[in-house]
Amino acid sequence: MASADNPAGPYRDHGPLVSQPAGSIDGFPMRDENNQLYLIWKEDGNSRNEPTPIWAQRLNEERTALVGEKVELFRNSAPWEGNLVEGVSMVRHGEYYYAFYAANGCCGPGCTYATGVARARKLTGPWEKYDRNPVLLNNNTWKCPGHGTVVERNNRWYLLHHAYDAQSQQYVGRQGVLSEFTWTAAGWPEFQGGSTPVAATAPAPRPINEEFQGSTLAPDWQWPVEQKPTFSLRSGQLQLTGRPEPGGAVLGHHTYAASYTATTTLLQPGQIPAGSVAGIAALGDPENEIALTAGGGQLQLWQLEKGQAKVLSAAPLPAATKLTLRLRAQAGTAYQFDWSSDGGKTWQLLPNYAAVNGAYLPPWDRGVRAGVVVRGPATAAFEDFRLVVGEK
Repeated sequence: MASADNPAGPYRDHGPLVSQPAGSIDGFPMRDENNQLYLIWKEDGNSRNEPTPIWAQRLNEERTALVGEKVELFRNSAPWEGNLVEGVSMVRHGEYYYAFYAANGCCGPGCTYATGVARARKLTGPWEKYDRNPVLLNNNTWKCPGHGTVVERNNRWYLLHHAYDAQSQQYVGRQGVLSEFTWTAAGWPEFQGGSTPVAATAPAPRPINEEFQGSTLAPDWQWPVEQKPTFSLRSGQLQLTGRPEPGGAVLGHHTYAASYTATTTLLQPGQIPAGSVAGIAALGDPENEIALTAGGGQLQLWQLEKGQAKVLSAAPLPAATKLTLRLRAQAGTAYQFDWSSDGGKTWQLLPNYAAVNGAYLPPWDRGVRAGVVVRGPATAAFEDFRLVVGEK
């Protein structure tokens, strides 16, 4: 637990509340029928091919320590739940406590996630699972919905959960979905059509058009959590200092869809010395990447797969003070790169070029980012970055 006087921090770390050998995750605070505060959590037994109990234990009012003994509420016991139950969100409604929970495989192309519900008259049980579980499952719009939080507003009930857009799935990653439900006469939640509402996905976002003005980077840029890059904004330029790792230093942007076009303008590419490269990239994680870069007098198309780098194509670097690099992704798997030395009026491919298969890029639970990369000791300057959703 950590606390702060302001949601933005700074936070004080009060240390772990519970730490079991198999892992303790998905904490949720809840008061029982006597107004006693409890912590609900999952023991991460699936990490060891073991069951996944959902535990409850008293929590002191300062929320800094557990007290008393833990009590098991339920565990994965139904066939549809597979090797886990997790992500409990609890609510009191009428005479019962209701635990909304996720089960089975959360992520990736073979995901099997769905949502169930159980109820009990007392927080510590006994708990009864709904015989019509799962209550929230796939439809043509959203895949693998689960791990949500119950919300009530103006007498309407919702579950805010994550799911994959059926059109882009793992290439964009899990997205936030708000699904409405009602209560049956028997007192169980019922989602529209027994699934997430069949509705259009959110409209495509406005094109991202970064000119790197000001002194701070926009908050929607991202980087690997353990490899924060060194960068600065000066005079309308993003100056990014490289890293020696095979994937280099990266700044990435969420792509929102499986098909998109990203461009960036690299300044003074001819001044990037041998041993360093800079350019545009499709970013999975620090060990999986596809990039078009300039450096050491060459343009190179290369890929990084499981930490192993390989140059796919190369060409002499043109004599230009600015180089526009373009990345086009189609359906999340085909990645095409080209370049322009005249500001995008004409585009050129590298020799022996074909679209690169990037099906391997997405991490198991996140998604592909588009962004800029610098590998090696040099610092490179970028004038802009643009991203447009859809095929262009």
